[in-house]
Parts: sequence; structure tokens; C-alpha cells
Amino acid sequence: MSGVRVWTRELMGTVFSVHVVGDASGGPGQRAADDLAAARFFDEVSGIERIFSTFRDDSEVSRIRRGELDFASADPRVGTVAAACDEAETATAGRFSAHWRGGFDPTGYVKGWSVDIAGAGHLEPLLREPGIRAVGVNAGGDVRVWSRPETPWTWRVGVADPARRGAIVATIELTSGAVATSGTAERGDIIEPASGRPAGGARSATVVGADLATADVWATAAVVAGAEDLSWIRGAPVASGLIVSSDGGVRRFANGVELCIVPAA
Repeated sequence: MSGVRVWTRELMGTVFSVHVVGDASGGPGQRAADDLAAARFFDEVSGIERIFSTFRDDSEVSRIRRGELDFASADPRVGTVAAACDEAETATAGRFSAHWRGGFDPTGYVKGWSVDIAGAGHLEPLLREPGIRAVGVNAGGDVRVWSRPETPWTWRVGVADPARRGAIVATIELTSGAVATSGTAERGDIIEPASGRPAGGARSATVVGADLATADVWATAAVVAGAEDLSWIRGAPVASGLIVSSDGGVRRFANGVELCIVPAA
């Protein structure tokens, strides 16, 4: 018999939740360890937010955008993220970029990256504890999960329907990995970096990847590409996904190959 414990905190303009799946009989010592791991996870993400938030005047990214700080003098993590964003821009043929909206803005990368590194540092180690089966994070609808190899736990992730609040268009099952969705329903317009105009070829895109930073980048790139252009999936480092077109149709793909098209109702 298993139980699930959940902790939540508002971070990065959304709600983060940490989920730990373990034996319901876990004692006070295990519960204390879970509490500490969740708190440390949230604290690390909060610290990353203080560095990268474009909504905080005192963040290092805001200071860089105003010309008050250069990359060489900033926290080393800023350079790490900037390099990763440049690599993602090249890999997505410019469909994803951290250089838009008035300067350096890695918002589309940092949330997933923060979950990956803070989760690996504070949550994934819980899987070594007796009785812990799985740990996971929901960051405003984007999900990163880990499961114990010898006792796999299957996570079921619902993909929101961008046209109907509270409804889902698909359910994705995975034991470890990440699911990210990008679209207009939750985030408003997704901007095409090359033109600076809203991308209009898809309502949303969801991709499954090994880590959340990668999944988030390619979900954004998929929305910018639009539902008619799936040329990018052949070289993308994502396992599977789906795109909801502007008329409500759904295109599903896996391992670089389109699986099916579900026309709009």
C-alpha cells in the first residue's frame, strides 16, 4: 500500500507542487526527511528566481537587461543558462530564443532547468530511502518525475485542452522524465523570435523528454513552428508529443514520426 504526500509553494509566477510516493507506513523519520527535501527544493528554486526573474528589478537578469551588469560579473549560473539557451536557439533553428522582449530573457528555459537541477539535488536522492517509490514536481502544469527502478511507479499526466478549461485532450504515462506544454491558454501569446509577432499556427504543443528544460524548449519551438510544420521532430531530442492546431485538430508524434491526425470536432 502506498501514500502520496504533497507540498506546494508559489514560485516564478505560478504554483509548484512536490509529490512523494511512498509506503503509507513511513515513520516520523521518513516524513521529516521528505519535509526537508521539499523545503530545500523550494528554497533552491526561489534562489534561482531571485537571479533570473525579469519581474524583479534587483535580479541579475534585470540588471543585465538595463546594462548595469555584464555576464562575466554575474552569478556563474547566468552564463550557464545563457550558453544553454544559445545552444537551444541553434538546435531549434531560431524557434526558441532567449534574446527577445528587449534583451536577454531566459524565462522560457529557466523554470524547467530549475526543476531539473533542484529536483536532482534534493528530491531524486529520496529514492534511495526505503519505501519511497517515486518523486515528482508539477511546475504550473509542466511535470518532471523520477521513479525507483526496481519498483517503478507509473505517473499519469493529463494534457490540458487549450479550448476547454478543465478538460484534457490526452493522458501521458511515464515512470521517469518530463512533460511540458506550451500554448496560449496558460501563458498568453507565444512570440515568434524572428518576427516578434505572436505565433498563430497552434493553440498548444506538448512534448515528452528526458528532462524538463529540454521538453519546455521544444514545446515552445513546436508552437512557433505551428501545427502544419512537423519537420523539426526528426532531429528533436524528445520522445513523443502532440500539437493542437488553431482549429482544434490534434497531431500526435513519437520518435520523430507522426502517428496520427485527429481532425477538429
